[in-house]
Amino acid sequence: MASEGDRRADPEVTNARRSRVLAALHGGGGDGRRVAIALLSTIVFIVVVGVAITHAPGWHEVRRTFFDWGYFKASLPEISTAFLLNCKIFSIAECFILVFALFLAVLRSLPGPVFFPLRALAIVYADFFRGVPTILVIAILGFGAPGLQLKDVPTSTTFWGIVALVLVYSAYVSEVYRAGIESIHPSQEAAARSLGLSRWQTLRKVILPQAVRRVIPPLLNDFIGLQKDTALVGTLGAIEAFQQSSIDTNATFNYTAYLTAAFLFVAITIPLARFTDWLIGRDRRRRQAGGAFA
Repeated sequence: MASEGDRRADPEVTNARRSRVLAALHGGGGDGRRVAIALLSTIVFIVVVGVAITHAPGWHEVRRTFFDWGYFKASLPEISTAFLLNCKIFSIAECFILVFALFLAVLRSLPGPVFFPLRALAIVYADFFRGVPTILVIAILGFGAPGLQLKDVPTSTTFWGIVALVLVYSAYVSEVYRAGIESIHPSQEAAARSLGLSRWQTLRKVILPQAVRRVIPPLLNDFIGLQKDTALVGTLGAIEAFQQSSIDTNATFNYTAYLTAAFLFVAITIPLARFTDWLIGRDRRRRQAGGAFA
């Protein structure tokens, strides 16, 4: 038979369980209310801002000079053609950045005093090109390198714009790679070496595949920035989307062409951003699933 203390404890246990169930139910309802309040407040904020802008004294003039549908349709074909150059610059630069930045990251991760000069060189490179504004690197190379008039040195502004973007973004991406390499636990290298793999084989077959897989989301974030910075090549005179929109604006004295160029950039960068978010979420779910079964 149950003791008197056990009989007294049973209602307490039951009440505790009932409290947890009620708390869960109220918590779920609270989450729904918080989501509804957040959505409503966002809608109200957007409506208030929209009303404030459209009732401003200068709104009609701004709408005429920035949001003219006729100018938008007229400028879209030319700017879209120029935007193909932005896509070309982005695609070429990305291929070289992926390879060169990985090379820099490997140099930075080489152990031992023998490789100190290489590590120091990689550190100086990353610090320098992360410290200098991208537009200055583009201007120095784009105007300076052709001015040397060296034999067999290209004079194309697009070429030197790509070179400048590769130099700058390789410094940033190399740090992303390095973070991925350093995130691999040392036991991975120790296990590979115990199986007879050399240091280079361990790096190539064990460390780098895991590191690259981990840094794909931040790499995509860097390449979203790269896609936008291709517009800086227009400062050298290349007719890309921003430069073409400036030409149209100077010809019509209407700024809608800038909105057209912005629309094309957004049409590329937003899908990339959402894809990056999806990859980050998938990686988080995998880690949580792995922790649940650990």
